[in-house]
Amino acid sequence: MRILGIDPGSRVTGFGVIDSNGRQSKHVFSGCIRTVNKDFSARLGEIFIGIQSVLQEHQPDQVAVEQVFMAANPSSALKLGHARGAAITAAVIAELPVFEYTPRAVKLALVGTGAAEKEQVQHMIRLLLSVRQPMGLDESDALAVALCHAHSAGTRVKLGGQQ
Repeated sequence: MRILGIDPGSRVTGFGVIDSNGRQSKHVFSGCIRTVNKDFSARLGEIFIGIQSVLQEHQPDQVAVEQVFMAANPSSALKLGHARGAAITAAVIAELPVFEYTPRAVKLALVGTGAAEKEQVQHMIRLLLSVRQPMGLDESDALAVALCHAHSAGTRVKLGGQQ
């Protein structure tokens, strides 16, 4: 199964593609979509087009996206929600199933604690996927979402395919 993980952001959206059989996973490709427009609507378009490009190039079977956490600033949470919407829309148009995970669930699945720091998550991604190349935190977070889904997909199937 090929999984695209997405860590959405209105300025930087991380993405990571892995191949997994549920027990073993392999890093395929990862990176970031860095929006350049000052206009917020145009940035959402950049995210949408960027995710579409990744979908076309790497042909994932499923998409896993990090859910919005309630930030101290409601405006930031809304912008993050819009960025998620742009990414999810690209996946839905490609007719791919989309699964969502809270940041806490992703950290718990990879590090063993839901309060892990981003650097701890990145360290585990490097270990579990044998990634040697330099990567940003948004990129490693996206790979973490994909890996979290890979580890929990079997359980979801046993529970009746709940998303």
